[in-house]
Amino acid sequence: MRLMLCLLPLVACSAAPSPTPPQEQGPVTQTATQTAPIIVPTILKRYPHDPAAFTQGLLWDGGSLYESTGQVGRSEIRHLRLADGKVLQRTSVPPTVFGEGMALWKGDLVSLSWQSGLGWRWDKATLKRKAEFRYPGEGWGLTQDGRRLILSDGTPDLRFLDPVTFAEQGRLRITADGEPLYNLNELEYVKGEIWANVWQTPMIARIDPATGKVKSWLDLRAIVAQVPVTDPDAVLNGIAYDAKADRLFVTGKYWPSLFEIKLP
Repeated sequence: MRLMLCLLPLVACSAAPSPTPPQEQGPVTQTATQTAPIIVPTILKRYPHDPAAFTQGLLWDGGSLYESTGQVGRSEIRHLRLADGKVLQRTSVPPTVFGEGMALWKGDLVSLSWQSGLGWRWDKATLKRKAEFRYPGEGWGLTQDGRRLILSDGTPDLRFLDPVTFAEQGRLRITADGEPLYNLNELEYVKGEIWANVWQTPMIARIDPATGKVKSWLDLRAIVAQVPVTDPDAVLNGIAYDAKADRLFVTGKYWPSLFEIKLP
């Protein structure tokens, strides 16, 4: 994906220095120019993750992880075992496209492509492809709120799609401190909030779906620092929420680890 312009002092673009880490006064901090608090999660557990996986989408369902990966000719839909990161099932996305985000909808996995305008529905149990659909523009991340699919495309606008027909039902402009927030990437719906990785940053935005405003930031710099990768594309990307056990997981592209985290 191409690099977009940086629009926030909090979320630095790749050419700018990272924001100063929060000090030891506590896990939630603010500055005079940042109205959304910064929250520093703690690590509960660390699990193996395939370092060859260019993670685009991540979700939890039925006691397992499901992951979509990218890169032309290497994009896949995967079923993973949490304990050791083993790939239990896998299927290839059409080899001419770059796979992107993924969401679960009523027993099916729904996945996107980056610039091809193609998406697919996969049977969750078998990973067999059931249908193909089209949508305009790019596809980055995907999640669902129980009624609609929610798609990110790198712009500040999230799109709401009918999960059956994939027709667009509306858009939501995402802002932080009054400014549009670009580079919204992998998405997860967590306790009534939309969580979004902000591409090429160690930050996750927690978004109010009613207003589009960023309510707070998860600062994962301490987690990123524990990942021994040097590839510039090996950025934080991947959020999965286990609603039944109230567990949160994060990982990144080409990361050898997946982390279970806890908010203060």
